[in-house]
Amino acid sequence: MGDHDGMARDPHEGDAEEVVLPIEDAIDLHSFAPRDVPDVVTSYLEAAREKGYSEVRLIHGRGIGVQRQRIRSLLEGHPDVESFADAPATRGGWGATVVRLRPR
Repeated sequence: MGDHDGMARDPHEGDAEEVVLPIEDAIDLHSFAPRDVPDVVTSYLEAAREKGYSEVRLIHGRGIGVQRQRIRSLLEGHPDVESFADAPATRGGWGATVVRLRPR
């Protein structure tokens, strides 16, 4: 009967499923595809602000700095971002960015 045993194929089969993550004061971006990171960061910042966080940490890793630069470019123009900087050494150093959010 074929690969689907006679069942109709779901037109969305194989599409990425929406993942709902708990909103905490930090997000590790390693598990997301690089193409998805800007959307993930934007959604995360909105949710973190709604939850009342004034500061969050984006963990992007050290690498050669490509992901760090992409994230910082997004942060520069984001209306909810007051400021951002490298995390302290004890919280990831230049492998993470601490973001200060504007008050609601």
